[in-house]
Amino acid sequence: MKDGREAVLSFFRRVATVPRVTDDALQHLIDDATFDFTMGDHDLALEKLARATAAAPGSFAAWHALAEVNFSLRRFDAALAAGERAHALRPDDLFINTTLSRVWMEKGDKPKAEHFGAQAKIASWKEQLKNPDAPKSL
Repeated sequence: MKDGREAVLSFFRRVATVPRVTDDALQHLIDDATFDFTMGDHDLALEKLARATAAAPGSFAAWHALAEVNFSLRRFDAALAAGERAHALRPDDLFINTTLSRVWMEKGDKPKAEHFGAQAKIASWKEQLKNPDAPKSL
């Protein structure tokens, strides 16, 4: 069985030319995939997110959604591969650091999980310093 990185690379090799999409169309595709996932159509959600990441490889939202869907399906290698792509786009993002912490914990690597958990906490503190009047997270 292929690990997550091999699956992602295999997909990109199969896609010769993918047309670019507008930001609105991309967001619509991500939203549709999220809806499909919540309604239990996991394969369709993954297919839409694969299209989104192929059409817009620089889309943090698409990679993060793909990581979260794969995590929820307990496909941790695929979640890690997508999460690492999102992290490369926004390394200081609170949510992707939290996602990577959860993935590494499930994969049994506590030191890496703690590293990304700490990065998420730092991102949270930075956000609080920028917006001191914003409601505090629980």
